[in-house]
Amino acid sequence: PAGPAGTGKTETTKDLGNTLGKYVVVFNCSDQMDYKGMGKIYRGLAQSGLWGCFDEFNRINLDVLSVCAQQVFCILSAIRERKSTFVFTDGAVVNLDPRVGFFITMNPGYAG
Repeated sequence: PAGPAGTGKTETTKDLGNTLGKYVVVFNCSDQMDYKGMGKIYRGLAQSGLWGCFDEFNRINLDVLSVCAQQVFCILSAIRERKSTFVFTDGAVVNLDPRVGFFITMNPGYAG
């Protein structure tokens, strides 16, 4: 979801997860996040099947976002191919729980 700060984007995502019986882990994104840290988060979510809500995703630097897109694509491809394990972008073999979910919230007014 995208919209002004304080409009309930993150809470709506958490409420959806709660309604469906899923635990939602919220990550407050910043320009200090790097692709290695994001990769660890994505791998953990993929292994556990939890949902991740990346709050203020647009604060992450563009070069990091490019790698994040590749990392998420890797996981989604494994789900699409119905794999139980897959090789992540860093070469690690990862067990996959296909119930994983990725959600992002953005504040379009953020100037970066």
